[in-house]
Amino acid sequence: MLRVTAIDTSAGARVRRADRETSARADDHRALRLWLRLLTCTQLLERHMRNLLRIRFGTTLPRFDLMSRLERYPAGLKMKELSHHLMVTGGNVTGIVDQLVKERLVERLPEPGDRRALRVRLTRAGDEAFGKMARTHEEWIVSVLSGLSRKEHAELFRLLARVKSHALEITERKDGA
Repeated sequence: MLRVTAIDTSAGARVRRADRETSARADDHRALRLWLRLLTCTQLLERHMRNLLRIRFGTTLPRFDLMSRLERYPAGLKMKELSHHLMVTGGNVTGIVDQLVKERLVERLPEPGDRRALRVRLTRAGDEAFGKMARTHEEWIVSVLSGLSRKEHAELFRLLARVKSHALEITERKDGA
């Protein structure tokens, strides 16, 4: 969990907030300090997006993510597929879908050939609501990353692709062993 505490609020001192990265020591391995910085950046940005979604649209990040996934699959997804895409349990998906059905933003449909399965898809109202949220969300992301130049964006994207590739290689090797 991210700890947020004020440190030294005396006479004009800059307030420093504790986070994952501040728990690192100078003698910690550089890779550990980098890991903590990546984790801190992710948590700060995610918290910011959660707050903006709540304030502007009265919604949560999990609801936004679910609608985002359904928007990419106009015919809808089975509940199990939706759970797999979102990497959460079926119970979590069911609770969110129940709320969105009540608000008429998604609908459950019978799955042809499988009487036990249901397909979930956005309604027209859900598609319109998500479209507004998605456009605004993109503006927020652009804004929050506007502190970097195009060249820095490209370099960071390239470096993170290398981190991702190596992480996949390592985890697949370990998981398969």
